[in-house]
Amino acid sequence: MPNPSIKDEKTYEEVRKSGASKEKAARVANAAANEGRSKVSRRGGKSSSYDDMTKSELYDRAKKVGVAGRSTMSKSQLVKALRNH
Repeated sequence: MPNPSIKDEKTYEEVRKSGASKEKAARVANAAANEGRSKVSRRGGKSSSYDDMTKSELYDRAKKVGVAGRSTMSKSQLVKALRNH
């Protein structure tokens, strides 16, 4: 059954199959529907590597995107949580 909050079901399913969370897949699919797939794909990949960030920077990024349990996570756990969010 189609989800009314997902604007591009095909893109959503492709992103989910690649291992992304439901929330991330919805963000990507809706951005692709609003702006066009080529514009969204060109925009990606400009963030610095999580491995190069300090634990404090990772914590701030996790707080910004709403990762639960971030205060008790190690640096490697924060990286994993951000990659899967």
